Amino acid sequence: MKDFPYTESKDTRSGFGVALHELGKTNPNVVALTADLTGSLKMDAFKKDFPERFFQVGIAEANMMGIAAGLTIGGKIPFTGTFANFSTGRVYDQIRQSIAYSGKNVKICASHAGVTLGEDGATHQILEDLGMMKMLPHMTVINPCDFNQTKAATLAIADYEGPVYLRFGRPVVPNFTPADQKFEIGKAVLLNEGADVSIFATGHLVWKAILAGHLLAAKGINAEIINIHTIKPLDAQAILASVRKTGCVVSAEEHQMNGGLGDSIAQLLAREEPLPLEMVAVNDSFGESGTPDQLMEKYGLMENDIVAAVEKVLTRKAK
Repeated sequence: MKDFPYTESKDTRSGFGVALHELGKTNPNVVALTADLTGSLKMDAFKKDFPERFFQVGIAEANMMGIAAGLTIGGKIPFTGTFANFSTGRVYDQIRQSIAYSGKNVKICASHAGVTLGEDGATHQILEDLGMMKMLPHMTVINPCDFNQTKAATLAIADYEGPVYLRFGRPVVPNFTPADQKFEIGKAVLLNEGADVSIFATGHLVWKAILAGHLLAAKGINAEIINIHTIKPLDAQAILASVRKTGCVVSAEEHQMNGGLGDSIAQLLAREEPLPLEMVAVNDSFGESGTPDQLMEKYGLMENDIVAAVEKVLTRKAK
């Protein structure tokens, strides 16, 4: 099992903020909108240096999506910023009708997703957003794993023509991917080659999958670990190549089991390569208040939960 050393931990939302500021300096068509959450989305530097391209719409998220859609008609590239719950659940109709339907070039940037939002509680801890957004035609859905990858993804989506949902978070997590990485939308990243089981992880669960890989290696289990940072379009080629080698699958995500990454992989396997699959995800439940670590533990999203899922799926693997 490969080592992935890191020198610091950072929140992924800061990767978005740094990249947005860089885009402000290099692309005059990039504009930013927020719904009363400039600091939380780390958009302060963009606001300070490019005030004429920054729009504070207040607590009016639906209006923000409509404004963003309109700005694209004049050739602007709008980046909207608010919590994931308010970026999707509160404004789904506006996104569907004004952005996705006509393929508007809006970048919907969403922080504070999942149970790692912590003490803010169930009303803010959206766990359905990836599923909601991937079901929309024309929508690209991206869920990077650390600061560096979030920064790279933010820069990449500015060059991509079409609506994008970019999900990131508040907790501080290990920053282990290369600072100079080239982010390719729809291209999975192989982290560790293995022969016994394929682990496909996304977002914060990528690091948990790496930790699980070390625990599994100590048990003599060689796990292939792949970072699925793009939920849609899904890298079917990479997934199928891996599972045809290992013969069984575990998915890992900070999202509802229904509608998330595991759901997409299950559909792919059912069509192309029926194989045993176990999902590490929230099982049809809302969140609650607590620290991020407490909630990750309670809802079964830790490295030990990935290990248990691997051990279970191995019992179902064809001999």
